[in-house]
Parts: sequence; structure tokens; C-alpha cells
Amino acid sequence: MNAGASTLLASLVEATPEQLPAAIRLPTLTEARQARAPGLVEIRPPGSKSLTNRAILLAALAKGSSVLSNALTQADDAQQMMRAVESLGATVRVDGARLLIEGVDGRWQPRAIGDDGAVHLNLNNAGTAVRFLAGASLAAPCPVVIDGNARMRQRPIGELGQLLGVLGCGVTYGDAGRECPPVWITPPPVGGAIPAEVSVGSTLSSQFVSALLLVAPSLAKGMTVRFTGEVTSESYVQMTLSLLARLGVTVRSSSDMRIVRVSGRDEAGALSGFEYDVEPDATGATYFWAAGAMCGVPNLRCRVLGLDDQSLQGDSQFPDLLRRMGASVIHRSVGADRYIETECAPRLSPVLADMSDMPDAAMTLAAVAAFAHGNSIIRGLKTLRVKETDRIEAMRVELAKIGVRVTTDVAGDPDAITVTPPPHGVDCSADATEVRFDTYDDHRMAMSLALIALRRPNVWINHPACVAKTYPTYWKDFSRLYGAVPASV
Repeated sequence: MNAGASTLLASLVEATPEQLPAAIRLPTLTEARQARAPGLVEIRPPGSKSLTNRAILLAALAKGSSVLSNALTQADDAQQMMRAVESLGATVRVDGARLLIEGVDGRWQPRAIGDDGAVHLNLNNAGTAVRFLAGASLAAPCPVVIDGNARMRQRPIGELGQLLGVLGCGVTYGDAGRECPPVWITPPPVGGAIPAEVSVGSTLSSQFVSALLLVAPSLAKGMTVRFTGEVTSESYVQMTLSLLARLGVTVRSSSDMRIVRVSGRDEAGALSGFEYDVEPDATGATYFWAAGAMCGVPNLRCRVLGLDDQSLQGDSQFPDLLRRMGASVIHRSVGADRYIETECAPRLSPVLADMSDMPDAAMTLAAVAAFAHGNSIIRGLKTLRVKETDRIEAMRVELAKIGVRVTTDVAGDPDAITVTPPPHGVDCSADATEVRFDTYDDHRMAMSLALIALRRPNVWINHPACVAKTYPTYWKDFSRLYGAVPASV
């Protein structure tokens, strides 16, 4: 490894997100590994953000004590959720790799109510916390005001507000014309009847449905959801149902997922405290599976530990797309020995992929597709316009910097894009023009664009600290690809 690459990678390994500079230059794998033979790189991403925030909320509403192991406690999204449930009356304590939560037995007990009679929660840009806690306002004894940062105030929540209105809540917005946070939610009176059934059309986010399902065990009659339109990101709704079932809640669903039912307190009693080991984050894993597939270094294998075909997360299916593009993929699930491993494709083929069940992995796939031999089409992206940034537009702008063309509205489908590499491929010569990728304060843009640097020289990542939202140790784990971090660390 040359001295410059070694110094840079050492700084990434040792730095916390707060210590990172405004921009970092990443070496290519060839540059960093020139004195080292390729081999096996093992990664265990931190706990799943999606499962962590679901489990924190359920533990906070449960009766008694819960223990969450390997939860994503260091990421901003999870910290926002922990602070919020504490404000609502739960007790939260971090004990090493464990999260200890004392629940409120199905009814929030706010610690501080404002002069306006409401409890106020500011959740920064934590989308899951905003949506899930809006739904959980049904368990509050007073109005709940939910707000966030400037970007969160641009992210629509009106569809969830309408569903809460059907269930008896009063819902108003800081800007009624936009139906974005801040949102004021007045729950039905204590003891008031909450309808046990709601119809849901096609929504902008699956989290609107999960928000209702997660609070259902705390309601007297539970909740039945009847879908009258397409189920958005069905895998995430299934994740919620599977987690509830794993924790002892009675869950039923029709074979076609058009009707789902979660039992309430009158049917099955209160949700009791539980112990739960949070899976590694499968979306975080996609960057390393992708690295193994597209790195361009023969015999370099990327193994992600702790995930297999039994994962609750839809993104665990991402390696199947890489296999279709030519990568070698190995699954193993024997007792505690669970992993999914990828190895470089000699030649990357383009892919036609529907990402409806794993939309957060679309940017990862686009980065891989930038090095494929032909045009790729990626569908099922309707949720990406209202994430931390407009990720479709961000991909179009950033990949254009290396000559890759991203076009939208494919054959009349507004939720699809094509990814077209340059005619002769991305310029990976040593004197390739310097490129600085903007990340839009979006953790997933930063992590996916970093993959480009594994093959293309002279790549900079602006605002690398934004990965702290869900993966604070990302740059340390990314440095393992270069052999900069011993396997024992």
C-alpha cells in the first residue's frame, strides 16, 4: 500500500464521524492493495435501523422490561427514537452492546407537557421515528407535536395524517397546504373507542402502515388493515408483522397480504417485555456485497456476517441481483455461522431490477450498474423522491460527473430509471479527472457513491460524516476493503 493511501485510510479508521474533514479522497483498490494479495474481507454491519426503531418503540410501549442486543444505538436515527420514547415516559439505558428499556404498559406517560397542553418531539431528520411516533400518538393522553429539521419539513406525512383522522385523531399541520411536519396530533379521549379497522390505498411510504401496526398491540381492539391499492414496499410491512409475531403478538394476514390483523390488549393482553437480538443492517450490507461484485480485483471476496436467507429484511435479497449481473454469491446458514458472500464478476452484465421491496438499495445498485457493459433499468423507486433528499435526482446529477447517464420516466413509468455507462466505460485511468461527489446530507448517497472510488481514481466524497445517521462506523468498515483494518479489530 503506498504511503498516501495508507495515511488516508488510517485517518478514516481512527476518526469518529465528528472528526472527519469536510471532504475525503478515497484510493482505488488497486492503488491501496498493490503490495497485498486480495483475499477475504469480513464485515458485520451494525444493527438494522429499521428493526432497531421498531423494537425500541415496541419495548417502550410494552409492559415490563425489555433487552435489545446489538441495536443501532450510536446512529442518529436510533438516538432520536430513544430520546423521544423517554420523553413519552419509557426508561432507556445503554449497557454496552445491550439496550435496556422499561415500558409504559401501552399508555404513554409524558415527562414534560408544554403550556399548550402538548408533548413536543423534535426528531431532526429521522423519518422512521417521525412516522412511527405519529402512529403511536394513539397511545398518548394528550396532543403530540412532531417536528424535525428543514428537510423533514419537506417530507409529506399527510397520508398517515388522514389514516389517523379516520381512527379518531385531530390532525393539523404547521403549513396546511403541504401536510408536512410540524404536525399536531390530538388522540381520541382516554377510554374513547378507536376503530379496529382501517382501509389503506397505495401510499407514498410503507412506514405509514407500519406506524399503525406497531401501535396496534397497545390498543384495546388491535388493528385490521385492508389494502385497497398496491402495497408500497411490501417487504417492510412484512418485516413489521414478522417482528410483532416474533415478540409474541398474534398476527394474521391473508395469503395475498390484502388484509392484515394485529391483536390488541382485549384479545391477547398487553405486550410483555422481551429479549431481542437485532439483525445486522441489510441495507448497510449492500455496499459490501456490491464492493465484492464490482471491485475489479480478482479473488477478493466480501463476506457479510450475521445475515442469511432467513433475514426479516428485504434488502437481504440484494445479492441475488448481483448474481444476475455475473458475481459469485455464496450463502451459508449453519447454526450461528451465517453469512452471505460475494466475489468479483469478471464482466458485469446490465440488469433489469424491481426495487419495490428494497428501495434504499437502489443507489447501491446504480453504482454497480455504472460499471456494467450495457444499460440497466431499475424500477420501483417511487419512495425515493421523498427520502433525505430526492435520491433519483441526486443520482442523476452525481453519476453524470463520471459520464454515466441516468434517465427517468422509462417507457411511461415515472418510478423507473435507466443507468447508461459511457460507450467505452467509466474512465478508470490514473489521470482521470478529479470528481467530488456531493452527498446532500444523505447517508445512503455517501455510502453508495464511495463504491465508485474502489475502481475510479481521484474521487472525493463531500460531507462524509453524514453516514452517522445509520452507520457511524462505515468508513472504518469500508477501509477493511483495502486491508487497512485487521480482521480482529
